[in-house]
Amino acid sequence: MKFPRLRTILLVPLIGFALVYVAGVIMLAMDDRAVTTFEGIAARHETIAIFGASGTAGDGILKAALADPGIKKIHVITRRATARIEEGVASGKVQMTTHMGYLDYSSIRDQIAEADAVYWAIGISSLGVDEKTYGMIHVDFPVAFVKEWTSVSNKPDISFHFISSSDISEDSGAMWAREKVRAEKALFGFADGSTLRVIAYRPDYIGPTKEEAHLGQNMLYWFFRPVGAAVRARQIGQAMIEVTARGAEFENGTKLGTRSIHRYSDAYERRQSLVSPSASVGRLREPRRAPAAVTLEVAALRSPSNRLRRGVRPWLPLQFYFIGR
Repeated sequence: MKFPRLRTILLVPLIGFALVYVAGVIMLAMDDRAVTTFEGIAARHETIAIFGASGTAGDGILKAALADPGIKKIHVITRRATARIEEGVASGKVQMTTHMGYLDYSSIRDQIAEADAVYWAIGISSLGVDEKTYGMIHVDFPVAFVKEWTSVSNKPDISFHFISSSDISEDSGAMWAREKVRAEKALFGFADGSTLRVIAYRPDYIGPTKEEAHLGQNMLYWFFRPVGAAVRARQIGQAMIEVTARGAEFENGTKLGTRSIHRYSDAYERRQSLVSPSASVGRLREPRRAPAAVTLEVAALRSPSNRLRRGVRPWLPLQFYFIGR
């Protein structure tokens, strides 16, 4: 009996992987959906609060908020300062508050009562972490916060934007995926019927800001980006600001994946270029086709055809979230 050569055994899966990867690149290039540029009156978001600004995602969110002319005051609640936080404090736009206990927010009531929106980027890798600790950080911390925030806020409309994860389900074999779903359900359920709206962002790989990224992180980003499975942390911040500005367009319980985050980041840049053409916030990418309404874009993300597109993924979901200390 003649067995296949070792070279053949090795090449077959590599060729298969390459074909799937190329298919993913082509399908992303063919996906021409875009979000219409928002030209209405932006919902109030002059004062925001950021949690986890010392971490990978939070640093990018803070970078986007510092560059946004519509945001006048940023409360950064953190365990430690970073160069960007200190830069924001020096500019007068950031008020940093050192906070250590994330199950008790009674000491920062005055700060959070001022916030029109909260951007939550506290998280930790699941590697080497037991389920109880992971659940406390990803579920108990944010749930305790929204309970405190809604009890002290007298604003008619507030929104909580937090980073969840892609490819999660209740029946997943991965502990972190089940806990992420539990966090979403707990937060959405608490906000249901109240003045609070909770929006979940479900990115794949999060690329650090250019100032913070090292070679390995850049290589990962540029590997996943062509197939639509990577987003820069700054783009998440831009998408959060754009979603906040659009207000009631987004109902409580909305979930935005990586490609949607890119679309709203692009929409944010276009909107900023219209407000101040000489002060572009980034490289603008005009959409090839804009739908009649933003709600169509959100609905499209839930369609069977889009789920099929997302099925072309030659990788395992990566958890690259770091807790803000």
